[in-house]
Amino acid sequence: MKKSNIIRYATAGIIAFALNFSFSSCDDEVLDLLPANSVAYTDAFSTPKLCELSMVGCYDAAQSGYYPGNDQRRGYPFGAASIQQGDMRGEDMLNVQAFFAVTYGSTYGSSSPNGQAMWECTYQMINKINICIEGFKLAASKNVITAEKAKEYEGEARFLRALGFHELLLHFAYPYAHTPDASHFGIPVSTKPINSIATVEEAKSAGRATVAQTYKQILEDLDFAEANLPATRTGGLKISRATSGAAIGLKTRIYQHMGQWDKVMTESQKIVDATFKSPIGSYALTAEPSGPFTNNSGNSESMFSIENSELDNCTVNGSLSQFYTYVRSLVCLSPILYNADFWLATDKRRTQLVVYNTSYTARHAYWVDKYKTYAKMADWTPILRYAEILLNYAEAEARTNGVTQKAVDLLNQVRNRAVTETANRFTLASFATTKDLMTAILNERRIEFAGEGRRWADIHRLAKDPNYFVKTLNGAPGVPAKVNTTNVAANSWNAASGVVPPSIITIAAYGYDDRRFLFPIPDSETNTNEKLKSQQNPGW
Repeated sequence: MKKSNIIRYATAGIIAFALNFSFSSCDDEVLDLLPANSVAYTDAFSTPKLCELSMVGCYDAAQSGYYPGNDQRRGYPFGAASIQQGDMRGEDMLNVQAFFAVTYGSTYGSSSPNGQAMWECTYQMINKINICIEGFKLAASKNVITAEKAKEYEGEARFLRALGFHELLLHFAYPYAHTPDASHFGIPVSTKPINSIATVEEAKSAGRATVAQTYKQILEDLDFAEANLPATRTGGLKISRATSGAAIGLKTRIYQHMGQWDKVMTESQKIVDATFKSPIGSYALTAEPSGPFTNNSGNSESMFSIENSELDNCTVNGSLSQFYTYVRSLVCLSPILYNADFWLATDKRRTQLVVYNTSYTARHAYWVDKYKTYAKMADWTPILRYAEILLNYAEAEARTNGVTQKAVDLLNQVRNRAVTETANRFTLASFATTKDLMTAILNERRIEFAGEGRRWADIHRLAKDPNYFVKTLNGAPGVPAKVNTTNVAANSWNAASGVVPPSIITIAAYGYDDRRFLFPIPDSETNTNEKLKSQQNPGW
């Protein structure tokens, strides 16, 4: 897929805007119009090719934005930094380098670059999307592209917008169940293009929608995407460009976070048949756990990923292989997960997707080995895999109907490709209670998605769940204690031992009511928006 840099913004956050589009493609084609290397906004949707470049530019914005204060590409909204953030706000990964100790460090604040970059880059992507949606409609009205093609492009754009809105909710708003009707603060819901002085001024007074309103918009976007996107595409585009199956899959995640289990099941049933495969898009688990990572562009399991290549990636400061492997040594597996007794010592994921290495830092550690291109930085960012759909479905079935064969079978589809010994496989008799089965499903998520940034999403959504919240201080919900990298040694990792020495868990837990549970809205936004300043998250 061609990549292009489109609409580079001069300002931050939701008031980011530009009147010019700049394109550069991977085959070095440049549109040399006024100003240099740019095409005027009025012409940006004047040909089918420019419309396609505009759509690709939205994916480029999702790949990686630009860090506050400089012109370097970083890992937001969906590069390595955001994935690492989702892991490091939990307990299962170990921060080796102190500079990425997000939210639990005493120096973290509303001007810290991580939260600021996440907010700004995500809203920059959303504004590019909003501009393009308007442009596609304009192009269709002038018969530049067909109405059907305009709706397809809009479906892709709205899929990405829904993804962006939800990512912001996870870090800047309390979970859906925080209030009975989800009437608490969500995020600003921007669906109109900010591309003029007047719209910039209007955006400066925008406030936060409620969480319920934000989820309503997310679901409207995904319903539109499902209705207007193709079931599949050719080659790697079936994974790197949104499809109707990916929209359905993402809806299972959204309804899961809303606690609407009947709707999780309804959406899951569209893409999980009796053989645990999808009739839409032909999704299926790969035979081996490593399958989605050894062939990023050609496997059956990846439903949507952000494309990277050796020539077009998030650079050393935003690429997964730089963050997660021993090459740069930023994040490794924590003994909390590595030693967990629910992760069997013979599990194939321990050999296929984990590597032991002391290179670079001479530190003994076990590293995630999902991102295998190292210096080339060409690993695709996994956003949605079929394994998640099966586990979402399993959880919904268990919560709705208790211990059933269907729930166990769905769990086993993911688990049994890594747990090959018959004696270690689950049966209906393995679970005396629904809580036992739910615990197994939640633990399986921790193993399966290690190093993919999904741990924080589960901690966040479960925080108000009376039965399955992550326990912290005095048995209350919040963010669990973590291992401190300065305390670990070679003997700290003992697979499936069930033992983690208390002496190495010295980063204290904090509760749901602690201000660090949410990121603050960054100063770069509140300094220009008095309404958002008055709606800052508690304690910040």
